[in-house]
Amino acid sequence: MKPITRLLALLAFAAPAFAQFAPPPPPRPFPGFANEKLRASDPYMSSLDIAANYRARYESKLGAGFTDAGSNWDFSKRRVDDNNNSYLLSRLMPRVAYTGKRIAFTVEGRASSSIGDERFNATAPGKGLAENDSGMDVHQAFVFIGNHKEFPVSLKIGRQELAYGDQRLVGHFRWNNNARTFDALKVRWQNPLFGVDVFTGGVVYNDSRNLNKSNSQDHFSGAYFNFPTLLKNEITEAYLFARNVERGIATDNWSGVPAPFRFPGAQDVYTAGLRIKSKPNAYDAFDYGVELMQQFGNRTAVFAGTAPAAALAAPRLDHKAYAAVLQGGYTWTQSTLQPRLALIYSYGSGDKNATDTKSGTFQNLFPTNHLFYGYMDLSSLQNLHDIRLAYTLKPTPTSIIALEGHAHFLGRTSDFWYNVAGIPRNFATAPVGSGGGYRINPGYSKHVGNELDLVAAWTFKPYAQIEAAACRYFRGDYIKQSLASVGSKDATYFYLQFTLNL
Repeated sequence: MKPITRLLALLAFAAPAFAQFAPPPPPRPFPGFANEKLRASDPYMSSLDIAANYRARYESKLGAGFTDAGSNWDFSKRRVDDNNNSYLLSRLMPRVAYTGKRIAFTVEGRASSSIGDERFNATAPGKGLAENDSGMDVHQAFVFIGNHKEFPVSLKIGRQELAYGDQRLVGHFRWNNNARTFDALKVRWQNPLFGVDVFTGGVVYNDSRNLNKSNSQDHFSGAYFNFPTLLKNEITEAYLFARNVERGIATDNWSGVPAPFRFPGAQDVYTAGLRIKSKPNAYDAFDYGVELMQQFGNRTAVFAGTAPAAALAAPRLDHKAYAAVLQGGYTWTQSTLQPRLALIYSYGSGDKNATDTKSGTFQNLFPTNHLFYGYMDLSSLQNLHDIRLAYTLKPTPTSIIALEGHAHFLGRTSDFWYNVAGIPRNFATAPVGSGGGYRINPGYSKHVGNELDLVAAWTFKPYAQIEAAACRYFRGDYIKQSLASVGSKDATYFYLQFTLNL
């Protein structure tokens, strides 16, 4: 195998190596029923990919999460705050792709729907359904030009997924029923010594009334570097991301885009980062990872529920924030069950003073947060300490079980508790210290709560997977104090997911 081929294989394998739970692959790759039949009759048909992915997931949220009450009333005990919600999600993603020696293309559709979701509101933007995108739309449609075995430069242009590192900042978000793509142009340079992706484009907004598209006033660009030979036993990566949003975006038509994915605030935010991760088996049974992130620039304090007039008038704040992730693990490689114990610490900075002209809250960009801060999806990497202990084992080569615990603390009580989409829990009419709802309460405890997750997955056929989880969130003093006058309760979450690769 040529050095460049080995390098690309290593990068593909190592990205999700030990950062998060992932269902095991089948014993042999399954290309899909149509592909298997076509390739059996004609080996030259291996350049074509005609397939589909179907996924159905039932979710039940009791006490917190994606509910009709909204995150401002997570854990509330009052009957009027309807924070229970059970619904069925389904998603069909057919695709046609071609891979030649120097050119390739992919066209992938997506039809997402939800049944029984109590967030439905006929008059709300997008009808209030953040995981229902009416009809079939274009998920990906791109052309790839290049061959890294022959030449170090390639070009990828069109609607495409972007996923870097562990997806803490930039990910495809496929856990969500609508997933995430970008209309972007990406140039890649890769040789055995050095590689970089340089891209520019914009995130695609899911619009239930129109074809999905990016917004010309929302720009996302970046450069992601890898240094394969810099450290012998480590994968070493560095990056710089830029999100630049123009103020006039607030006046565009957002009637078909549900919260929390509506217009962002005007900003020029830059994120520089360094990621170092041990290569597979480099330290025998031990592994580790470090990621450091620094942000600078300016932003406005505008969120999904902000009125356009307020968004247009919001002052620019001088933005300086940071985040860090430290993780280590040990795998009992001699055991047939391959048990692994990991400890992960994640921190995103919070703001010191909500009334000054500065912003210190880390901006989470475009992450796949479901993978990191608890499967109940209650927090993002903003004003947060997350201490995570994870134990996994593999009863069979095609099954996996994970037991995880999280302890959540606010970085600062001078800032909000942010939900998984980066929206602050803020019941502004509750007086400070009244216990009448979430808001900035400097005198309250930093301890938000603890989450316990049990999740399992089984690839029982080469083309079929089943995944299930049971989760419980135990309130900390911050939640109890915030809701002291209305009453609070712990929360529970279940899901059952079925996936077919056809």
